[in-house]
Amino acid sequence: MTNSVPIDLPISFPAMGCGTWAWGNQVLWGYDASMDGELQQVFDRCVASGVTFFDTGDSYGTGKLKGKSEQLLGQFSQHYCGEKRSEICLATKLAPYPWRLTSGSIVEAGRASIGRMGRIDLVQLHWSTGNYAPWLEGSLLDGLAELYEQDFVRGVGLSNFGPKRLKLAHERLRSRGIPIVSLQVQYSLLSTYPVTELGLKELCDELGIKMIAYSPLCLGLLTGKYDVKGPFPKGLRSFLFPQLLPKMTGLLDCLNDIASQRQKTVSQIALNWCICKGTMPIPGAKSLVQADQNIGALGWSLDDGEVNALDIAAARCDRKMIQNIFQSR
Repeated sequence: MTNSVPIDLPISFPAMGCGTWAWGNQVLWGYDASMDGELQQVFDRCVASGVTFFDTGDSYGTGKLKGKSEQLLGQFSQHYCGEKRSEICLATKLAPYPWRLTSGSIVEAGRASIGRMGRIDLVQLHWSTGNYAPWLEGSLLDGLAELYEQDFVRGVGLSNFGPKRLKLAHERLRSRGIPIVSLQVQYSLLSTYPVTELGLKELCDELGIKMIAYSPLCLGLLTGKYDVKGPFPKGLRSFLFPQLLPKMTGLLDCLNDIASQRQKTVSQIALNWCICKGTMPIPGAKSLVQADQNIGALGWSLDDGEVNALDIAAARCDRKMIQNIFQSR
């Protein structure tokens, strides 16, 4: 197994990327500026280890820190001078806010992100408006197309699109000669909708689109760090974890068994499962310890029997992870 999965498109994807939702998020992840030094080290360690794809969004960062994740990512990439610098891929997602109604508004948002990051390699629409304003989606996709045609970005991707909306988006962009490079959706052992249930992975393979798996560790539920009796992390997760952990003991037992046999951690098993399913997981990392944990999921592969055992254990969970409300069909 190699650490690079190139496809015949303007963007090359490593086996795993890094999500930066936590960089600037105080509410869920407890960010403060004192973390910036270690976050730079996280970025450096990832790149040097072949994790060269970094995903962010213009909505990331809470309150006055909105856009902070993009700012940090741009700062870190510009300061990096080590090996694989030329392989760094900066991806951001533009949110279809209610006031973004035209293609021009998306172009303006993209240029603002470039101002914070220095550049955008892959621009993505953060979610489909198909659930509440399907008439709007065409203009937003046209904005992505214009960013590409004006050479502001190297590739165009989507996020939280289901098969129906993806087909429509693919046709619209193909009419302008623009390929959809990637699609990211919530995907993990605890969250297989719409990848499995709606056949989204098969459609992406058919269209030549790389699937990116966000939240591959389910906010930490699949790290093996938390017991059903607690203690639980602070914030919003303190309400979610007591509901889900008691319902996933069989899955955690299976993960622990395989981790022990493999001499890996539970989180590494969960991430490698995503890779074995043909997706690129983008786990987050706030510390060097977390970065090294994630990197340990690379360079080896679960066998078919282990993947099947995990599939069965996951299917038996009484409750699944809450789905993103913006996920379309």
